[in-house]
Amino acid sequence: MIRRKVIAAWAGALLLMGTAGCQSPLMSLETQVAKPDPAPVAAPDPAPAASTQAQETVPAVPVWRNPPSRWAVHNRRTQALQQQVPASEIQQIPPQVVATSTASDKPIYVDSRGVSRVAVLLPLSGRHARIGKAMRNAAQLALFEFAGKSFELMFLDTGGSVDGAREAAVTAVSDGAALILGPLLSESTRAAGAIAREAQIPLVSFSSDAAAALPGVHILGFRPETEVRRVVSYAASAGLRRFAVLAPSNHYGDRVVAEFRSVVADLGAEVSRVSRYGTSADSYNDVIRDLADYDYRHQALMEQRAQLEVRTDEVSQMTLKRLENLQTIGDPDFDALLVADGGRRLQEVAALLPYYDVDPKVVKMLGTGQWDTQGIGVEPALVGGWFAAADPALRAGLMTRYEQTFGAKPPRLITLAYDATALAAVLVRGAQDGPDYSDPTLTQPKGFIGTDGVFRLNANGLGERGLAIMEVRERTNVILDPAPQSFDDPAY
Repeated sequence: MIRRKVIAAWAGALLLMGTAGCQSPLMSLETQVAKPDPAPVAAPDPAPAASTQAQETVPAVPVWRNPPSRWAVHNRRTQALQQQVPASEIQQIPPQVVATSTASDKPIYVDSRGVSRVAVLLPLSGRHARIGKAMRNAAQLALFEFAGKSFELMFLDTGGSVDGAREAAVTAVSDGAALILGPLLSESTRAAGAIAREAQIPLVSFSSDAAAALPGVHILGFRPETEVRRVVSYAASAGLRRFAVLAPSNHYGDRVVAEFRSVVADLGAEVSRVSRYGTSADSYNDVIRDLADYDYRHQALMEQRAQLEVRTDEVSQMTLKRLENLQTIGDPDFDALLVADGGRRLQEVAALLPYYDVDPKVVKMLGTGQWDTQGIGVEPALVGGWFAAADPALRAGLMTRYEQTFGAKPPRLITLAYDATALAAVLVRGAQDGPDYSDPTLTQPKGFIGTDGVFRLNANGLGERGLAIMEVRERTNVILDPAPQSFDDPAY
C-alpha cells in the first residue's frame, strides 16, 4: 500500500525535466517500482505434489488463460495477474488484466469514458515474432508498474510486414487510440506513420532509422548517428586525429559513414580511409588487406631487409634479426578505426585486422552500439576498444524483473517498449484534463530519463540519447566516460 501511494503521488505530479528543481517522469525509473520477490512466479492454483520446478517455469511469452484481446484494461477486482507476477507483488502493483472474449476474437469493450487508449504495434508473428513478443512482455510490465485506471493498451500484430503495419495502424485509429507506439521496423514505420499523420495521432516508433522520422512520427530506437558522433568525439578529445571507418555495404553502413564524415569534419580531424565490405568472407579479406595498406607495407619491409642483408656491420645484422618475424614495416595511416558491425560478422572482421598488421596497441578500435553485448572481448583485437552505448547498469533492474517474471532472458530492445509505455502511462496519470500526447509535451527540450538514460523526442521526429563510452575488456565491458545526465551536460 505504501508503494502504491508513492507511485500514485509521483506519477500524478508528472514533473518533467526542465521544471525547476524537478526531474523527468521517468527519472529513477528503477527506484519507482518495487523489485520482484526472488520467489518463483505463483500460479493461481499450484499443484500440491512435489513439482517445484514446474511452478518456477514460466512461458517465455506469458499469456492469460484466454487469448488476449486488443485492450488491456485496469481492473482491481481480478486475480489474473497472479499468473505472471510474483505473489509478493500482487498487493503492491495495481493489477491489470486483459478483457477477452471466448466467443470470438473481438474484444470486450468496457466503459472507456475518460480512458486513454494507446496502441502498440509489434511483429507478433513472422520472422521477428520473438523480439516482438518480448517487447510486448516489456510493455505489459510497464503497464503493471505505472498505469492507472484511465489507461489502456492495445497490442496489434504487424506480422513484420509493411501491409501488416498499415492495417494495424488503421485499426488503431478506428479503435480510438490517442497514441501509437511502434512499429519496430523502418518500412513498417513509414507505412504506419502515414496513417497516423493523416489521423493526427502521434506515433513513437521503435525503429532507429532516421529516414522514417517526420513531424509527429518519432524515432525512439538507438540511432547509429548518435553513437558514431559520441565515440568519435570522445576519441578526438583523447588526442586521436586520423580516423578510418570499416563498414558493411548496406543502409546501416551508409548511415554510419555519412555521420562519420560529418563528425570528423566538425572536429577538424582527418578522414584517412573509408572501407566498405560485402557479406562474404572473401570480401572482408580483400577490403581489410587494402585498408591496412598491407601490400605496400610488406613490400617496404622486403626492400629494407634486402638492403640490410648486404651489410656486414653489427647494427645492420641486429636490425635484420628484429625484422625476421615481421610481415610489414610502418603503421597504417590512421590512429583510430571505427568498425561498424556486430555479432558474428564483427568477430570475423576483427580477427583479420591483426592478421594484416593493424595492431590494436597502435590503432584504437572504435565501435557503435552493435558492440553492446557481453563477451565481445573474446576477440583479442577488440579488447581495449571504445564504443558508445547506454549505461547497462541503468537497465539491469528491468532485465532482472523481466527474467524473473517471464522465465527467459530478455533481448536488448525490450527497454524501448518499456520506456515508451511507461512514458505514455505516466503522462496520463499526471494530466488534469485527459491524456496530453501533444507535440509540445512529447518534445520537451529537457527530455526524459528512462531505463537507457536521458532521451528526448524532437519536433522533426528524430530521437536523441545521452550515451556512455564503454571500453571492451576480456570478460566484460566497463564505463570509461559516463553518459550525460541531461542535454545541458557538456558530455552530450
